[in-house]
Amino acid sequence: MSIEVNNESAIDVDEAVLQRLAVYVLDALHVHQDAELAIVLVDEGAMEQLHVQWMDEPGPTDVLSFPMDELRPGSDENPTPPGLLGDVVLCPQVAETQARAAGHPLIDELTLLTTHGMLHLLGFDHAEPEDEKEMFGLQRDLLVGFTMQERRR
Repeated sequence: MSIEVNNESAIDVDEAVLQRLAVYVLDALHVHQDAELAIVLVDEGAMEQLHVQWMDEPGPTDVLSFPMDELRPGSDENPTPPGLLGDVVLCPQVAETQARAAGHPLIDELTLLTTHGMLHLLGFDHAEPEDEKEMFGLQRDLLVGFTMQERRR
């Protein structure tokens, strides 16, 4: 798997955790070993530009996803074909504010946002109540599984 994590923000982030999370999520969803993913961390100014350009909404946001080859989750018997999954763009400054409000560490917020962004890349959405239930349930299960794996490290 080709997973590139690039921190262009001024916030120090444990990029190795995001790398391990991405591998865990892609493995759990049976994405082909030759899939490519980029995770980019940007400052508030860059995120605001992307948010305005792509979502036509003002201000920075926490995460944006930019799918490429429209890959979908696979199965044991039929993994996702190789391809470009896309980019997950995170804003650690926004995530830091959210983490403080939620009472947990920044890395927990970033793993949540990364998982959320990756699910969007794989075609999940939360516009409709039943889709939201499916996506957020899967997101929770992936984060619990990853946390358990990290504790065993």
